[in-house]
Amino acid sequence: MRGRGPQRAGRRVPPVPGCGRGQCRRRNQRLAPVGPTGGDGPRVRLTDPVSRNRRSRSRSRSRAAASYRYIDSDQGLRDVVATVSSEPRFALDTEFHRERTYRPQAALIQVAWPTDLVLIDPLAVDVAPLAEVFGAGGLMVAHAAGQDLEVLDHCCGAVPGRIFDTQIAAGFLGLGTPALSSLYESEIGWRPPKADRLTDWLARPLKVSQLDYAASDVRHLLEIHERLAARLDEMGRQDWAEAEFELVLERNRQGQRPEEAWSRLKEARHLRRRDLPVVRSVAMWREQRAARVDQPVRHVLSDVAVVSISQAAPRTTEELAAVRGVGEGLARGRLGPAILKAVADGLESDWRPPPKPTARTEAVDRLRPAVGLVTSWVSQLARDRMIEPSLLATRADVEALIRGDADARLARGWRSEMVGEPLRRLVAGEAALAFDNGQLVLEERSHRPVA
Repeated sequence: MRGRGPQRAGRRVPPVPGCGRGQCRRRNQRLAPVGPTGGDGPRVRLTDPVSRNRRSRSRSRSRAAASYRYIDSDQGLRDVVATVSSEPRFALDTEFHRERTYRPQAALIQVAWPTDLVLIDPLAVDVAPLAEVFGAGGLMVAHAAGQDLEVLDHCCGAVPGRIFDTQIAAGFLGLGTPALSSLYESEIGWRPPKADRLTDWLARPLKVSQLDYAASDVRHLLEIHERLAARLDEMGRQDWAEAEFELVLERNRQGQRPEEAWSRLKEARHLRRRDLPVVRSVAMWREQRAARVDQPVRHVLSDVAVVSISQAAPRTTEELAAVRGVGEGLARGRLGPAILKAVADGLESDWRPPPKPTARTEAVDRLRPAVGLVTSWVSQLARDRMIEPSLLATRADVEALIRGDADARLARGWRSEMVGEPLRRLVAGEAALAFDNGQLVLEERSHRPVA
């Protein structure tokens, strides 16, 4: 629906696209006209109830009214692309579903820049032109950007080359890994509207309450970026954060490699070494099949079935039907021959998992009783340095350093200086962990045993 010109005070506002009669208002919420829309769905101003939190009441009032545009035409999207491509930064969030598909289905894309906020409907318009925005070099500000990048990669065929993830940034400032609503409230005293956790974003029409919630995700994200970036700079941690942002981009570039799908199966850890080529082949087939028909991998074949097939290595339909998690229907259906071929390919494959380095494994086993204590020390160090513990080091990171893995996170960059080098001294017997006033302390070893 195309917007109208400026409206007089008191005149009825045109309904937002996707709102039926009686769906466009919430209790204590009013709709107010704000002027022309520039060719797409009406610009809507939502007046939210003032937060009950006294501390943030005045700031909540000042932030209560804001507007957005609903983009559901090619021309409207072209105008957005032309504008945002020249912006040095923009905020972005997505709403999506993936319960019934292999790839996430984009349901709404929210974009904000200093002078405007738009909600783009990917069900009504081809959003591939957004790739031009991503290629223009602007900084994308997002919260927990990993899944957003996957959505954009699928529906636009491109992702930004630079990001600022506010959740990661918060982790480097001693704020943990907060939800966006918590970050808004703690940083600017604004409480965004709540949404139903089970909202169906693919349903049309969308209610104003849904659109208002979606808009709130990016409404003040650029302000959050300014605040967090300034504090990162003050604490000398901007480089740390940027390195993590690059890792998020790199993980998206690598994607899910079908030949490594088996390594994501928890049950595969307990398989015999001789069964691994088969589980690799069957898991790879499942991943490729799921991608081809756009279904969740477990809808194609359950994890239990993949592992059970690998253990049984069936060669006939009858043997396949007897495997746990398979059954007659699947074995004798059109997928049965493909599964049997995957089993045969695995049995004939020359692939073998790389051997575990015995010396390194023995080092981890020897120090395993101490790994838990070391991990506790790392967590304590993270709290003392105001860093989210998972950003500093996980138990797996500690074990990787002890094994001497070349790509261990604790062997590189700022983590090496803060954690890696002290742990190397601990492993070498040059340092020891001790308790001091209820705190774990890593200190020079005295070499004087007490027991």
